[in-house]
Amino acid sequence: MSTPLPREKVSVHGIEALSDEELLALLLGTGAPGRPVTELARGLLAAFGGFRGLLQAGRQELKRQPGLGPAKIGKLMAVLELSKRYLYEELRRGSPLESPGTTQRYLKTVLRDHVHEVFACLFLDTRHRVIAFEELFHGTIDGATVYPRVVAEKALRHGAAALIVAHNHPSGIGEPSLADQAITRRLKEALALLDIRLLDHFVVGDGPPVSMASRGML
Repeated sequence: MSTPLPREKVSVHGIEALSDEELLALLLGTGAPGRPVTELARGLLAAFGGFRGLLQAGRQELKRQPGLGPAKIGKLMAVLELSKRYLYEELRRGSPLESPGTTQRYLKTVLRDHVHEVFACLFLDTRHRVIAFEELFHGTIDGATVYPRVVAEKALRHGAAALIVAHNHPSGIGEPSLADQAITRRLKEALALLDIRLLDHFVVGDGPPVSMASRGML
């Protein structure tokens, strides 16, 4: 008896019943000449060490993989973008302060896998609802220069009453550094002059994002 194809398995058992290999095969749709889609999926997961490595890979890196053409690469890149947009929609439906789990998942999804340090802001209104999200500063593998004046100007442009800021540590270690604490104090002071509150500063690594507010670092 032949093994059921992923799409057949879904119709009988549901999407949750698929293995990682089968789920990726379902997304890819077809294999390559002489290579069934399940074999292609297995090879990609092995080459990139799982879904995280595969989805964070750049277009050029994916193009070097045998069996991946523009259509399949587009599908893979769309998966990560869909997840970002889904979480952003969830975030905009309420206050980040009322749904800290959603906020942390969103920040981790958009920031964790950058190979360089990125500093970003969530701009909030008077009821702490999301107005906009922007990546403001991009740096090196071990740091990004943050200019409080630029953050303040962006906040005024968005009409923000409060901010949540975040940055990633490409090392994967999410502990706030002394430099992180220093720039947080400078940001808080600069924003306070404009009557704008800095509510939190998250540091994103491999684990759950670390809230500097909950650590008493604001």
